[in-house]
Amino acid sequence: MTTQKCGEFIASLRKEKKLTQKELADKLNVTDKAISRRETGKGYTDVESLQNLSAFFGVSIIEIKKKKKAE
Repeated sequence: MTTQKCGEFIASLRKEKKLTQKELADKLNVTDKAISRRETGKGYTDVESLQNLSAFFGVSIIEIKKKKKAE
């Protein structure tokens, strides 16, 4: 999985919910800079973060890794 493509998918999920990076960061108890790094592919998304993102967006970790929602 490329971190940039994964980040783009996370950004698209966030935008679907009409959230800013700051709003998402607040909901996940991380900094907006952490969200920015993940979305731009400059930061690594660890397992715990993947679990939190998965639960928040209602998608599986596999969907995040594949960078698309299951059909």
